[in-house]
Amino acid sequence: VQLQASGGGLVQPGGSLRLSCAASGIIFSINNMGWYRQAPGKQRELVAAIVRNSSTNYADSVKGRFTISRDNAKNTVNLQMNSLKPEDTAVYYCNAQFVDSYWGQGTLVTVSS
Repeated sequence: VQLQASGGGLVQPGGSLRLSCAASGIIFSINNMGWYRQAPGKQRELVAAIVRNSSTNYADSVKGRFTISRDNAKNTVNLQMNSLKPEDTAVYYCNAQFVDSYWGQGTLVTVSS
């Protein structure tokens, strides 16, 4: 199983980034997919999740700014992040959950002027 995350980088406050996660080795369509993040010195937290029927849920801190989506034909899950704030700075991880839980390698997002 591989979850390959991409799209992180340095962005100014108020800017946007789009993270993508390409999955292989799993039956993507039956997995619940999520994006988590871990800031320095903090615990990993759920940012957004999208389940098999494409229902979504978001952390309160990102509601209205971030949008999670999935493409079952391409085995990808994306996170569109708008109006980024310095407190969004973290390593972002892709997660796939069905019976087992799988993690990607993480991609660093830095929001700074």
